[in-house]
Amino acid sequence: MLRRSLAVALPAALLLTAGCANQSVGDSPAPAGSSAVAYPTKTLQIMAPAGAGGGWDTTARSMQKTLQEAKLLNGQSAEVRNVTGAGGTIGLAELVTSHQKDAHQLMVTGLVMIGGVVTNKSPVDLGKTTPIATLTAESEVVVVRSDSKYTSLKQLVDDVKANPTGVKWGGGSAGGTDHILVGLLAKAGGADPKVVAKQYIAYSGGGETKAALLSGDVSVAVSSTSEFADLVKAGTVRALAVSSAKGEDAGAGTPAPSIKESGYDLELMNWRGVAAPPGLSAGERAAVIKLIDDLHASQQWKAELTAKKWQDFYKSGDDAAAFFASESTRIKAVLTEIGLG
Repeated sequence: MLRRSLAVALPAALLLTAGCANQSVGDSPAPAGSSAVAYPTKTLQIMAPAGAGGGWDTTARSMQKTLQEAKLLNGQSAEVRNVTGAGGTIGLAELVTSHQKDAHQLMVTGLVMIGGVVTNKSPVDLGKTTPIATLTAESEVVVVRSDSKYTSLKQLVDDVKANPTGVKWGGGSAGGTDHILVGLLAKAGGADPKVVAKQYIAYSGGGETKAALLSGDVSVAVSSTSEFADLVKAGTVRALAVSSAKGEDAGAGTPAPSIKESGYDLELMNWRGVAAPPGLSAGERAAVIKLIDDLHASQQWKAELTAKKWQDFYKSGDDAAAFFASESTRIKAVLTEIGLG
């Protein structure tokens, strides 16, 4: 049964029971003990399937930095490129259709992309990739400009309940984590989530969302906590609440209350991971997994987690594939509940 509270207490509650998951199209999972091939043997391409300044872009560039600084690239280099559009599904389609069997093409993915697949009716989903790993989980934050009349989440939710079309929201991709949180928050506060979700404007990256909030195009923005930390720290925007179980610092140096602590039974964590194209050989798949295992184990990656305030949420290989599959089922059900499926 779907519950209003999307509790994702790390690490256990993020992992949902799943059946068998596809590793890739036309490719069997690497058997236990498979030997990794030499890798990489040329420049590694890491795709951020969204614009600059957002969570996928930041994750991709943190991976690039870590792989280079930890000297994990076998003498090669890594490049990041951005492919924008449709909740990450433009990049996903490119990965699956244009880069089959190319182990040197990786893509940052996550919960947002699952929502993008549903809302954009994408013919390609994560089941057609080669799942490599989950990397991080991060809370969401609800923010307003510092001159906003809203100084608490309750004030905002009460207004939305009284007039569901009176507040314009901004965030990332349609059907993604930000959009889902808006719908669930409306429902938790007694407003019609389907009406409120229609007041949401989707932007292709964190930079665009920030600009929209500061210009007044939207009055409330939702994004991952790290994306607005600089503006919260500068006092330009005010954090009303975070979506973790307990309050946490959103950039101001003191904890912002959680949505649950503000009186609404709701938790939601955004996770991100890595996928490769379909058709990799068993040895290639093992090599890519080993590279990301080594990235995760490095001191440089631990420093990135601390600096970005990301929670470590690591699963690789078969565990990652099972999680990708279970999340696809879960998020489709959530989107249907709030009228976005």
